[in-house]
Amino acid sequence: MAASKNGTTIGFIGTGVMGKSMAKNLLGAGYDVAVYNRTKSRAADLLELGAVWKDTPAEIAASVDVTITIVGYPADVEEVYLGEQGIVANAKPGSIVIDMTTSTPSLARRIYEAAKANNIRALDAPVSGGDVGAREARLTIMVGGDAETFEAARPVFEAMGRNIVLQGEAGAGQHTKMCNQIAIASNMMGVCEAMVYAKRAGLDPERVLESIGAGAAGSWSLSNLAPRMIKGDFAPGFYVKHFIKDMNIALEAAKEMGIATPGLALAKSLYDELAAGGDGDSGTQALYKLLIAKEQQAAD
Repeated sequence: MAASKNGTTIGFIGTGVMGKSMAKNLLGAGYDVAVYNRTKSRAADLLELGAVWKDTPAEIAASVDVTITIVGYPADVEEVYLGEQGIVANAKPGSIVIDMTTSTPSLARRIYEAAKANNIRALDAPVSGGDVGAREARLTIMVGGDAETFEAARPVFEAMGRNIVLQGEAGAGQHTKMCNQIAIASNMMGVCEAMVYAKRAGLDPERVLESIGAGAAGSWSLSNLAPRMIKGDFAPGFYVKHFIKDMNIALEAAKEMGIATPGLALAKSLYDELAAGGDGDSGTQALYKLLIAKEQQAAD
């Protein structure tokens, strides 16, 4: 690719709910962006905005200064980075590769070491903030890797987020994201239970939110997802199936460290039940549906 307005060309792999908005913000910041997604139609909006299509992750990595990925699962991350036609084998020497998928800390370290052996700089940088944060370029970005590489990538991160913190060496970004997901898991149960309680008590849920959202109970999930629950809007800002993936990673990592996470385990069991009922592609706020159904069964 030709030199970008900002002097840096970017490749973006994974244009789903989060990735599409993140790539749009990079285009809006003046970067030349090449994109790849397994389903090309999901990148159509980006192509109309000036992004360049590439047929494989290898073509992306070979043509840009910074390669960013946000894909589905750790197995996808491993394939796109460490496969024979993956990023590490094809990226330009000296370039930066950034995995923004929520994945395992151990895989982040493997990618870092493999990249380093090929004179490539690697960061793990999972995000939080949901679809709204991605659209509005105010994601929280948790980064693991070398400080020098982090500073080189900072302008790219600043086009996508606001709260950008280097947490430590390779894998530290993923460990921090696990802390984030553990906190969200129990919080989501509380938010859903509060809304079920409000409904059962005959309260106006929107008025309830006016009071409790401004007090000690306030949280991102309460402010952003409870209104969706009330309206019956269960479209994904973040998929149930991906949240289950994250909770599995956190449970496995906690077990390796000998940490008990009972709240996380309970949340995981409820989301497993929700997904088994057909809501794997719903947003995480769909837990409300499950708890309402349980409340109605108990009332009957």
